[in-house]
Amino acid sequence: MTVRIAMWSGPRNISTAMMRSFGSRADCAVSDEPFYGAFLKDTGEAHPLAAGTIADMDCDWQSVLAAQSGEAPGGEAVWYQKHMPHHMVGPVTIGDMPDHRHAFLIRAPERVVASYQKKNELRRTEMLGFAQMRRYFEAEADRLGKAPPVVDSDDILADPSGILWELCIALGITWDPAMLKWQQGPLPEDGIWGSHWYDKVNRSTEFGEPLGDLPELDGEYARVADECRADYEALRQHRIV
Repeated sequence: MTVRIAMWSGPRNISTAMMRSFGSRADCAVSDEPFYGAFLKDTGEAHPLAAGTIADMDCDWQSVLAAQSGEAPGGEAVWYQKHMPHHMVGPVTIGDMPDHRHAFLIRAPERVVASYQKKNELRRTEMLGFAQMRRYFEAEADRLGKAPPVVDSDDILADPSGILWELCIALGITWDPAMLKWQQGPLPEDGIWGSHWYDKVNRSTEFGEPLGDLPELDGEYARVADECRADYEALRQHRIV
């Protein structure tokens, strides 16, 4: 039986490094933001490489859901799916994935904003997905009768083996030390948008060093981070430590 892991994350949140980590397991297939094409087609968002992404992907919500709910590529025992809650603007929600094991990857909004604005125009708070992530977390907690796993990127960078070991336990899979290293460069599983977004992780072979103090923001960037703070803190109180 395939263990399907849906890891929900906002952008600029070591989510690709986490995909690399799970993809290094001998028993794990990975998927990179499978609903991204449908999101771009439905919304017309002016993201980098949007036209190429739409042309390259299945952009039908129900078709993507059916594929992500089927057997893992290559028949692997574990299937790690990297999802973005703010992409889910169509008829499909977390409630349509009852056979997945859902987890949530969070990061301090100041770090997210500081990183995102270097890669794309940050036009509104919703582009970062904090509120949608909180709603998805609460829906899954209600379904399970307990909090699903939450991990914070700062904790992972400070103690990759410890946090990932605990995450594996929470997801009901075995810990594999291979998760601490990966192949350098782009991988076939990456979305075509990786050429714009994944330059840093493509140079890496492991998780980076812990980060220092939160970046100082001003103006509109500070306002956006402030608007995301309450949702982040609500999720952070459930994080694995």
